Amino acid sequence: MAGCNWIVKRLFIFVMLIGALALCGKAVPYSHAQAPTTFEVASVRLSPPGGNGLTSFNYLGTTRFTATNISLPLLLQLAFGVDDYQILQKPSWSDSTLYDVSAKPEGETSLTYEQLKPLLQQLLEQRFHLTVHHETKYFKGYALLVAKGGPKLQTSKGEANHNANILPNGLQGQNLSLQDLASLLSHPVGRPVVDKTGIQGSYDFKLDYSPNESTDSPLPSIFTALTEQLGLKLETQQVPVNMLVIDHVDREPTEN
Repeated sequence: MAGCNWIVKRLFIFVMLIGALALCGKAVPYSHAQAPTTFEVASVRLSPPGGNGLTSFNYLGTTRFTATNISLPLLLQLAFGVDDYQILQKPSWSDSTLYDVSAKPEGETSLTYEQLKPLLQQLLEQRFHLTVHHETKYFKGYALLVAKGGPKLQTSKGEANHNANILPNGLQGQNLSLQDLASLLSHPVGRPVVDKTGIQGSYDFKLDYSPNESTDSPLPSIFTALTEQLGLKLETQQVPVNMLVIDHVDREPTEN
C-alpha cells in the first residue's frame, strides 16, 4: 500500500461523481447502432493563466462534452473509468497542468457515459499522443460477500435506466448489479471492493449509514448497515485491481 493514496488528493468529489455517472442512464441516449465513433469537432487547449483554477466538467443533458481547468489524470479517470490511484507513471507535470476541452460528436442527442469513454480515449490518443497498457495489481481491499442469514435484496422493478447516487449519509441505486454496488462502496470505504457474492441479476438498493465513526449519529457504520439492511458484508482481502499504465503522453496537445 506504500505510495498509494486511497483518497484522491484533489477533486475527490469529482471522483465520486465518476463512479455514479458510470451507472446513470440518460433520457434520450443513442442506440447502439447510432453511437458516434469520434468527436466531429473538438477543441483542447491549455487553460489560460490567471483563472480561478476551479475544475468543472459536464456532458449530462447536453450534446457536447465540456471541461474547464481539468488535469490529465482527471481526463484519464473519465476516459477509462478508473480512480486516481489506478493510474501509474504519471508525468510530474500532470496534476498541475490544466486544460480546457470542448468536444461535440455528430448528431444532436446526448451521450451516455459508456458511449463517451471511447471518444475521450480517442481524443487523448490524437491530441496528446497517449499510449497506455493495463496491468493487474493486488491491494488490501474488501470482498463483498453474503452475510449470515442470507441476502436482503430488492429485485429491480425493471426500469431501463441505471441510476446511482452517493449521498452524505448513504447511497441509493436502481437496476444495478452487485458488481455495480461493489464499485460504489469503494468510495465511502476508501479501498477497492470486489464482488464475490456470486449473485446475478439487477437490484434496487438503499443503504443508510453514518459517514464516520461519530457516536453522535443515530445511523450505523457502513459495515453494520450492509449486514442489517442488505444482508451483505465486507471482508478484508487482497483484491485484484486493474491499473492503467501511461507509456507516453505529451504535455501540450496538438493544434485544434
